[in-house]
Amino acid sequence: MKSAHDLVVAARNVIREVGIEHAEQAVRDADLLLDVREADEFAAGHLPGAVLVPRGLLEFKLSGSPELAARDLRIVLYCKSGGRAALAAVALHEMGYLNVQSIAGGFDAWQAAGRPVARPQPPAFD
Repeated sequence: MKSAHDLVVAARNVIREVGIEHAEQAVRDADLLLDVREADEFAAGHLPGAVLVPRGLLEFKLSGSPELAARDLRIVLYCKSGGRAALAAVALHEMGYLNVQSIAGGFDAWQAAGRPVARPQPPAFD
């Protein structure tokens, strides 16, 4: 029986990962930047411009969104450290998406490299 680690290792052998040194350019070039973490992780901080689609809902959300039907969309994915994004990239390839990359090291690597992080601001009540 394969472990989650085994599945991630296998996924990384077939997907395209972009290193943190090239991640900002990949994000700028992307048509869609997907954060596949959970809502609480996204709320704590995310890449500017990212759209939250948790890993467990990815196939359903993309299948149900006509504006995301074009299989030549340039998609960049990330999660906390890269594992969920690698699995998500495999799923998108299996769905027929042609230009999918994940950020190696995920949000942790992005943040450690000092890249910009968006954090929602709580509403101010006067």
